[in-house]
Amino acid sequence: MFIGRDAELKKLNEMYDSGKFECAVIYGRRRVGKTTLIREFVKGKSTIFFAASESTAADNLSSLSRCIGGANDAPVYRDYESALSAMFKKADDERIVFVIDEFPYLAESYRGVSSLLQIMIDHNRETSKIMLILCGSSMSFMEKQVLGYQSPLYGRRTAQFKIMPFTFFESLPFFEAFDKPDKAVLYGITGGIPEYLTKISPAKSVEDNIIDLFLTASGSLFEEPSNLLKQELREPATYNVIIEAIASGSSRLNEIATKCGIESNKCAKYLKSLIALGIVKKELPITETSSKKSIYLLDDMMFRFWYRFVFPNMSSIVSGLGKSVYDHDVSENLFAHMGLIFEEICKQYIFEEAKKDALPFFFGKLGKWWGNNPKEKRQEEIDILAYRKDSALFGECKWTNPSVGMDVLADLIEQTKLFNYKNVWLWLFAKTDFTENLIDEAGKLSNVRLIRYEEMF
Repeated sequence: MFIGRDAELKKLNEMYDSGKFECAVIYGRRRVGKTTLIREFVKGKSTIFFAASESTAADNLSSLSRCIGGANDAPVYRDYESALSAMFKKADDERIVFVIDEFPYLAESYRGVSSLLQIMIDHNRETSKIMLILCGSSMSFMEKQVLGYQSPLYGRRTAQFKIMPFTFFESLPFFEAFDKPDKAVLYGITGGIPEYLTKISPAKSVEDNIIDLFLTASGSLFEEPSNLLKQELREPATYNVIIEAIASGSSRLNEIATKCGIESNKCAKYLKSLIALGIVKKELPITETSSKKSIYLLDDMMFRFWYRFVFPNMSSIVSGLGKSVYDHDVSENLFAHMGLIFEEICKQYIFEEAKKDALPFFFGKLGKWWGNNPKEKRQEEIDILAYRKDSALFGECKWTNPSVGMDVLADLIEQTKLFNYKNVWLWLFAKTDFTENLIDEAGKLSNVRLIRYEEMF
């Protein structure tokens, strides 16, 4: 069953229905569901689907020829120009969707393909009924070599789609068999990646799913980060060390470089590649612009879970002790691991409220803030700050079983005094509940909202 991607499907169908030349560029990290989206879109449509491979130009030309000819024994075109000319000619009188999946593989095997496609598009775009889809997992390649200003294909696309992981709320259809707290945990271990979401078994408990997927040597996600690094990067061992350093708490460039024994300028290049893959993110306090305050965090939730619980326990897992790893490590520390996950869910909830026009003001930026409190001479951290001009929304997120009390509201009120916003709203998010004192106090304050996790659905 196909789930989600309604906006993308709607736009793709609008392009198809135009009847004229269209070129859609679809890209995103591996496992995010690009090909699945395309296959859902082309159902019932006249389509030629070519999946390029990491092979030679001759091999890819042979595969492309078979796709165009519609048979395994179709004659091989003498060159790519002949093949693409035949493809465009097919669309002179008939609406055809022509998909090149993993376009970066084709471009690497035959470097002239982008220029050739540019010529074909320019010669045929006024009359052709072709809908061309270029799809790729190498985000840096797609952004620079397909969408970038220096690319021969620059300006030829009529739409572009960067396919992102599902949000928590978009992931909910995969979790229908689980209770609400478990839904958050399952989102936290999959990061909303569709391929990982489909591996969750509704017939098993969260514990059994984690053990089967991550803590068993034959589990489908046991070696997933390692496999992804090998597929995408030339020095997977170096990248692995960098990710391990970030996962263990190093967040600033110098800290990461020192821990890994890599020069800072080289480390910065490695981090840039990890950011391009969506594995790492570079974060600043939301109100800041100076890179001096930037930190690096694992952006991919599955990587965050894997490096926290799987990587340190590899020997035990291979020895068949996955259940023990769960009992003695995962079960004891998963609650703390969920803190950042819950923050992300709360941010997504604010965006959902914005879509319904249910916020007190339309914000321009939203993120995390940290910095110095000169009065108290200490560092402060605010989970969520959304602001625009003289209005701000401050949020605090607590994934705790005990009810959230007055102290949390009092701390947040004090933190707002570090800023000079005229209009201030305070939103407190709780996994379970709030104390009666806090509920009574919030009822007296028009700018305070208390949100229980179970009310976010």
